[in-house]
Amino acid sequence: MAKQLPALSAHLQAFVEAQRIFFAGTAAPEGRVNLSPKGMDSLRVLTPTRVAWLNVTGSGNETAAHLQRSPRMTLMFCAFEGPPLILRLYGQAHMIQPADPEWPGLLSLFPDLPGARQIYVLDIDLVQTSCGMAVPTFSYQAERDELNALHRRMGPEEIRSYWLRRNTHSIDGFPTGIQTTVDT
Repeated sequence: MAKQLPALSAHLQAFVEAQRIFFAGTAAPEGRVNLSPKGMDSLRVLTPTRVAWLNVTGSGNETAAHLQRSPRMTLMFCAFEGPPLILRLYGQAHMIQPADPEWPGLLSLFPDLPGARQIYVLDIDLVQTSCGMAVPTFSYQAERDELNALHRRMGPEEIRSYWLRRNTHSIDGFPTGIQTTVDT
């Protein structure tokens, strides 16, 4: 049975911190809904009602574009090992970019990821758990390093050039705001 809570309990915080993958969902008022799997040790619980995740350079930048138009975000975690559980964090999110004053402090919470592009901070207004009994179990094997290796080969200047070519607009044509990062 689903339970709704105003904040993460210590038990749920430990669950979040143990997960190797989570899913981020955003949507602008119009256009496509985006749902992305995230990994790479990129999420931190800041308080029982606030989390941050480090976003790395990828083929798109949908989350940034959506947050420019609507700050809604949902993060979902599934127990693929151990007792079944699905956990959703609902709330309002905002983007921190490398030129923002909060960037250095938040970035220091994460491992050094060469393609770091944005940090999203989610202010949680609802925590929901559900049973997760239909989610299959999987055994974790290893992290993939291909994206980090690509970013190391590219280097900072080529990554910035990539942002200008591929990350300035969503697939629906909405601006992502990444230009601010490139111009500073």
